Amino acid sequence: MLDDHGGTAGLHKQPVSAAGDDETWAEDLERAVVCLSRQDFGFACTLLDRWLRRVPPRELDERGQYLYARTLTLFGDMRRLQGSFCDLITASSLYADARSLFVGLRVPRRAAQIELSLAVVEEMSGQLASAASRYEALAEDDRLSRRDRVRARLWIGTALSKQGQADSAIVLMRSAAREFYDLTEPEDWAVAQQKLALAHRGAGDLTHALRFIETARSAGRPNSPLEHVQLDTAHAHILLSDPATAGEGEETLDRAAATAGRHGLGHQLRSIMTIRDSQEYA
Repeated sequence: MLDDHGGTAGLHKQPVSAAGDDETWAEDLERAVVCLSRQDFGFACTLLDRWLRRVPPRELDERGQYLYARTLTLFGDMRRLQGSFCDLITASSLYADARSLFVGLRVPRRAAQIELSLAVVEEMSGQLASAASRYEALAEDDRLSRRDRVRARLWIGTALSKQGQADSAIVLMRSAAREFYDLTEPEDWAVAQQKLALAHRGAGDLTHALRFIETARSAGRPNSPLEHVQLDTAHAHILLSDPATAGEGEETLDRAAATAGRHGLGHQLRSIMTIRDSQEYA
């Protein structure tokens, strides 16, 4: 389905204009974004796949190539969200193809956003040092918006926390949280509180871990199954760290696993299994 993105055009073939379909194509991409935000992967795949099957990108005009690159990017987002090992490999390939098109079209911001997504895939694949290095570079990259640069800084902290460098991670995460507050980005701010909670747990400070996770939980209701799973998993991980709350932690983790299973969130299921294994042998 996605193996041949380049295509071959005849020497005298004129680029195919997307003008007849570009509005429909753009509308389908908007619909796919909504589907992905709800983890409705089946319909998102239908919306995206219909456009990738039509014309190879090298036979399209610039508008068509831009829409094709956006389609590849969203397909990459879908596979990243699904998050199995196979999905992550496919996501990397899709992102790389999309980035090449955006570079050729001279759209540096889109190219940089894809580089940020590639760093996320590296982190999800366990390549923590490499991901942290990518995040560090992108946190200072003027091609990105300020919000995306702050997100990159927050994710440096995530990678460091996963490597056991909790104190350094907390400093970066606190700085990112302050900037999200200044930018009036409440959802990103709440995510930063959640990540701070896990970093404090990693540092052995359960009091602050519970305080930050309660702040994240009270900041607003999660808007998607993925957000529910991430918040419940983080909360459960903290609760399981204290024998007095381990029972509640197990129930919360079971709830997160059920939601992740229903919505095909493979990476989240893997994280839940890792937490369960660590508790089993603790």
